[in-house]
Amino acid sequence: MKKEFTIFYTDDDLDDLDFFSEVVNSIDSEVKLITQNNGKKLLDALNNPPPSPNILFLDLNMPGINGFDVLTEIRNSDRLKNLTVIILSTSSDDKIIDRSLNLGANFYITKPNDFVSLKKSIEHSMNINWNSFKPNKDNFVYLNN
Repeated sequence: MKKEFTIFYTDDDLDDLDFFSEVVNSIDSEVKLITQNNGKKLLDALNNPPPSPNILFLDLNMPGINGFDVLTEIRNSDRLKNLTVIILSTSSDDKIIDRSLNLGANFYITKPNDFVSLKKSIEHSMNINWNSFKPNKDNFVYLNN
């Protein structure tokens, strides 16, 4: 893994933010985690770097600017359109997953409830070569087994 690896995670649930932070801290001390608790703060942070994330983990269900709105803004931005966006959601609904893929998310993870599963899904995401990964219906969803 490269030295400076920055993850952004945006979720309106403070317990989820804390849990995610705990897991990331256990993975690698070189990883810098920046969290936001709503879509507006995320877009403000993305539009006013540094820092800039290597990966963005994004919740969908947030009040105000939701994850779909954020994803749409990112994909419509010349500067941000190539940012790796991973949806981290409690929903396993096919319509929501398809919408995420169609709006340009790179990957979809159903939020695991336990430390080990979340750690595995984050590590898996950090080890994908996002420059060559092309999301499609067969590889888009990470299955927590």
